[in-house]
Amino acid sequence: MTAQAAPITRPVATPPDNQPPPRRRRRPSLHGTLSKVLIALIVIVQVYPLAWLFITSLRTEQDFATGDPFALPTSLTWENYARAFETGNLGLNILNSFIVTMGANLLIVLLGMMAAYALQVLGFPFSKVVRSLFLIGIIVPVQIALVPLFIDYSAINLLDTYPSMIIPLAGFALPMSIYLFSSFFEYIPRETYEAASLDGAGPYRIFGLITVPLSVNTVVTVVLVNSIFIWNDFIFANTFVLSEELKTIPLGLQNYIGAMGKTDWTATFAAVCVTITPLLLVFLVLNKAMIQGLESGATKG
Repeated sequence: MTAQAAPITRPVATPPDNQPPPRRRRRPSLHGTLSKVLIALIVIVQVYPLAWLFITSLRTEQDFATGDPFALPTSLTWENYARAFETGNLGLNILNSFIVTMGANLLIVLLGMMAAYALQVLGFPFSKVVRSLFLIGIIVPVQIALVPLFIDYSAINLLDTYPSMIIPLAGFALPMSIYLFSSFFEYIPRETYEAASLDGAGPYRIFGLITVPLSVNTVVTVVLVNSIFIWNDFIFANTFVLSEELKTIPLGLQNYIGAMGKTDWTATFAAVCVTITPLLLVFLVLNKAMIQGLESGATKG
């Protein structure tokens, strides 16, 4: 009888201790796929009007009038931009909008930060009630102030001036600005102010050397949020501006409407491209600071 040979067993290869086990590929989940599709649709909806506006601003007037407005242009030209500056006072309108936007933002940041500092940091009796009264201003419509402001401006000869637009724009933007600054000041450690007080710093010095430097991102957020509405404001400028020299961009675009309602559309689109470009550039450069400013009032730390 012959003995059966023992089966040969091969050693199983085990991964070295210093290498992690191979990862399995995760199958894309339905939730992740739907989220990506939704984000792509949102991006398309947001970007397509801007792309169409820029492409249309380069079309010839005849191509836009006789062809499909949503089709690709057959020829491109930069003459629309030259005609946009010739038809209306586009350069002066941009300058006026810039002056009004910067002046209103200066008042909004200065007054809003000081009010929030007094309400949230310094504190006083009934400070929460005063803060609530400020926040009520968010729900007040601007239309109810047009007639009273027009009468008051007429009495003090303030019509057709930059302050006639800057003051109401800053006033109606203050409630939201105070809310944003107060939300940020709430999460600044109290020990920081106490240490500065022990070193002999007064409230004005604390405000200038501690509060203002820490609030840079919130200032950027407040400026960007309000600049969009101030730059595109029509109702205050249309009510209080009477001369061509002080017209802002929304009022200046009316110059492209000719007799019997005839509109030079390609020049109008070119003018709109010129006017929205500064806001888009500023937003793209400062969007990270804006997001950090919005998050600083929502998370502690």
